[in-house]
Amino acid sequence: MLTTKRKPVTVGEILVEEFMEPMNLTQAALADAMGVQRKHVNELCNDRRSVTAPTALILARVFGNSPDFWLNIQRRNDLWTAMHDPREIERIERARPLHDAA
Repeated sequence: MLTTKRKPVTVGEILVEEFMEPMNLTQAALADAMGVQRKHVNELCNDRRSVTAPTALILARVFGNSPDFWLNIQRRNDLWTAMHDPREIERIERARPLHDAA
């Protein structure tokens, strides 16, 4: 369980700061390497698109790392967001363990 109050680093931040900038990659060049539209890369870089399993596989192939790397970054952000969203907290707190529900 994530116990930090600080939001984890996003896929966009990692993609831009740890991969694209050091490699002098533009969004257009990355989109070409990934075989996707530039809009797709732009949305990833600006955290307006989540990493799906197919995107994780593509990023892993392009950068030579694992799809789990990308999916874990996304998962940490999704969990943190759910744990800090008042509406989601309310939904989560309504749930009861099965031993209490019977």
